[in-house]
Amino acid sequence: MYKKLLLSKSTSRGFSTQIQTAKTNLKNWKSVVGLEVHAQLLTDSKLFSGSSNEFGAPLNSAVSHFDASIPGTLPVLNRKCVEIGVKTAIALGCRVNEVSMFDRKHYFYADLPVGYQITQQRAALANDGELTFPVIVPGKKTYYKKARLLQLQLEQDSGKSLHDEELKRSLVDLNRAGAPLIELVFAPDLETGEEAASLVKELILILKSLRSCSCKMEEGALRVDANISIHRSGEPFGVRTEVKNIGSVRSISQAITFEIQRQFEVKLNGGVITNETRSWDATTRSTVPMRDKEVLQDYRFMPEPNLPPLRLNTSATDTSCSDIISVASISRGIPELPEDTRSNLIKKYQLSQDVAVILVNEAKLLQYFISIMEHVPGIPAKLVTNFLINDLLTFCNKRNVDIEDCQLSYIHLEDILSALHAGTINLQAGRELIEIIHENPSQKVQTLIKDHNLEQITDEKMIEQFCRQAIEQHEQAVKQYQSGKKKALFAIVGEVSKLSKQKANMKMVVAFLEKILKSE
Repeated sequence: MYKKLLLSKSTSRGFSTQIQTAKTNLKNWKSVVGLEVHAQLLTDSKLFSGSSNEFGAPLNSAVSHFDASIPGTLPVLNRKCVEIGVKTAIALGCRVNEVSMFDRKHYFYADLPVGYQITQQRAALANDGELTFPVIVPGKKTYYKKARLLQLQLEQDSGKSLHDEELKRSLVDLNRAGAPLIELVFAPDLETGEEAASLVKELILILKSLRSCSCKMEEGALRVDANISIHRSGEPFGVRTEVKNIGSVRSISQAITFEIQRQFEVKLNGGVITNETRSWDATTRSTVPMRDKEVLQDYRFMPEPNLPPLRLNTSATDTSCSDIISVASISRGIPELPEDTRSNLIKKYQLSQDVAVILVNEAKLLQYFISIMEHVPGIPAKLVTNFLINDLLTFCNKRNVDIEDCQLSYIHLEDILSALHAGTINLQAGRELIEIIHENPSQKVQTLIKDHNLEQITDEKMIEQFCRQAIEQHEQAVKQYQSGKKKALFAIVGEVSKLSKQKANMKMVVAFLEKILKSE
């Protein structure tokens, strides 16, 4: 970054000095990130109307008179939305408020026909929660971070504008108008794009386990806004910019990382950060200006006159009834959350923290693991996790296949791991079976092992023959090994693997080689 920034302004003689100065200056700066997350609730109908909340319905087919802002229509609060909001707040450690209120937030877009959004600004459904989550950075040790959740509020979504560039006109689809959302406002407790992406990953796991939201970001079910600023150590936070509607977990990390670097470059060049709203361009991998940032007064908040205060029963014993929702009753239905699952895996199977994090972050991988451990007696957990993480995930990444779309069934993996554990096949054969089955998912593992001649060679005479042949071809490695260089044995082992077409039992190979070389 420094070279790109300073090269045009440096002579060859002063270049290294300026580079060092820039690095020293940056050490005194800190980046600050806060997130606002909008999650669409998994309900059949919208927040204030009976219209369908289904994604993908024909354009303008899920629109009530209220959604279209027909004069005289009134909002009716959806009880299910409140229950999901309360459940989510409890899972995130929030204080659920006995009384919350609705407000009108005014702004003017074509896809918001009434000219305002009904939200909860002054008195939200819940406050003062927190989310502790693992941060995974490739090549670094996983660590835990905590972010405060300042506010969780209910609000309605706007419609969607569709722009036809060929016909030079814009159309409006109101299917999404009035869709139920919870907005989660996190404190500026994060520092990097990786931390922000990790927070959203953990939040997605929680929302899915609660069945609060589908979290399908490609459908707009979860949208993230990031507030980003930089400041010198010991000084107040700097002027922030907001990056709106980031559409994927990967883009969250990329957008925030880019924006932090952009702000550093502006400061190092003597520029000024302006309070603005920006968007993320995934094609150019950069943030681009959208508009000046609205201040609170621009929204002209006012109480929603058509909705009374929302009152909940926050006592510890009473149950819900048709007239009031009991927070205690909802609390008793909270399922096991991701961090609890990680702790249980570590305790039950003696897994490392990093392995438990990877398993829980990939729901299908966790399901594979549990299924194998339950149906393959005596199999070591380490063998299973190594195969799933190092081999199955590697295959999916190379093929650019999502683990959810992998064609291997639970039975396929149980049979592969069972064969590995029994010594019927070796690890290389297991990797080959992943590729074969992905292309032929109807085939059985036992049949494929025979048809593709993947059985592991365990015949002692054959292995001894391969070993002696490899020794003859690697005289130099033999001398090095016998002179005390134990690593030289790997060259001979590799030759045995090649001669046996990677089917020889490597434990037996090593044992035979050591025995032969010591006797000579």
